[in-house]
Amino acid sequence: MHKNVLIKSMLTHIGTPNSELRDQLIYGSFCELSLNNQIEHELYIELAECGVSDAFLFQGIGECGTDTVFTRSFTTLLLALILYKDNEENFLPQGILDKIKENMILYINAERDLRGFVPKKGWAHSIAHASDVVDELAKSKKIDQESRLALLHSLLDKIYVHQSVYVHDEDERISNAIISFLHNGVSPEEVAALVRGMPSKLHEIKKQVEEENYWFLYANCKTFLKSLYFAINGRDELPTLQKEIESCLASV
Repeated sequence: MHKNVLIKSMLTHIGTPNSELRDQLIYGSFCELSLNNQIEHELYIELAECGVSDAFLFQGIGECGTDTVFTRSFTTLLLALILYKDNEENFLPQGILDKIKENMILYINAERDLRGFVPKKGWAHSIAHASDVVDELAKSKKIDQESRLALLHSLLDKIYVHQSVYVHDEDERISNAIISFLHNGVSPEEVAALVRGMPSKLHEIKKQVEEENYWFLYANCKTFLKSLYFAINGRDELPTLQKEIESCLASV
């Protein structure tokens, strides 16, 4: 089978509920082909265009507990892989990159299936995978500061989840993306301002949800703050942000 035909077939089946096929064979093969420079720039562009479409990134969006999450989530992993390569080799047209950025903001805001590991079906991990895409977008020289801030706000809003507790290191993946923003032009003051607003936002949401759901929310916020604190710990250039996190942890 011609390599490009095989790659397109891999994309078609990227969301299979079979974890061995999805995680190891399909995504693993994408990684290996990319690492070995076996995917041409033109094909990366075609994969990116397909990836941000309704058939992939938005397939079944809004559903919760269905298998469509695997298509959405592993499409984001593929987009992260493409962006990583573009950050090294600069082949994506600006229009495609803008489309990825815009659609990722829409996707993050709309994703409702926040499961991590799904028994018998493997990883869904939608928010962790989305964080990986945002991480690569943060590093892109084709993204302006306004776009970086829009991505940052969108990702941080996913901390305020009260339907369930993140238990599969989503907080660490979000923190990794924030570190990339800080290394690429987003000021510590911008992040500190968002952290500073967390206690009041928690208080407002508390009035609107059941008590159990509030404690889910509380756990998600506190775990994230701890992860971000340790991610920036020891970085001499971020003392103000570190103190803001300490203050916020004492307040929530």
